[in-house]
Amino acid sequence: MAQYSRARLDASFAALSDATRRGVLEQLGRSDASITALADKFHMTLTGMKKHVGVLEQAGLVATEKVGRVRTCRLGPRRLEEEVEWLERYRQLWDTRFDELDHVVAELKQREMLSPPKKRK
Repeated sequence: MAQYSRARLDASFAALSDATRRGVLEQLGRSDASITALADKFHMTLTGMKKHVGVLEQAGLVATEKVGRVRTCRLGPRRLEEEVEWLERYRQLWDTRFDELDHVVAELKQREMLSPPKKRK
């Protein structure tokens, strides 16, 4: 079983828990953008966007570079491979549990069809 860095997973999932930050990642997936452009696109203050970008940057999902007065953002070096592995492990676990539940339900239906109907008093 793979070992996951708890701090790294926590930082990633915390960063991804916010809709604005997920939107920023989607936007940066299309093209690099300045913090000002991101703030305008998401109708928020520059300070608010800096905080969102900071959370994404701490998680390694975004990298920034300052040239002159402009701070440009791009997708970071992390590709979320550990997070995908972690999610896949739980998806497989739940698939197994649901398969077992399907088997139990099918068994109960089979028994119900084979047993004579009960008379009500």
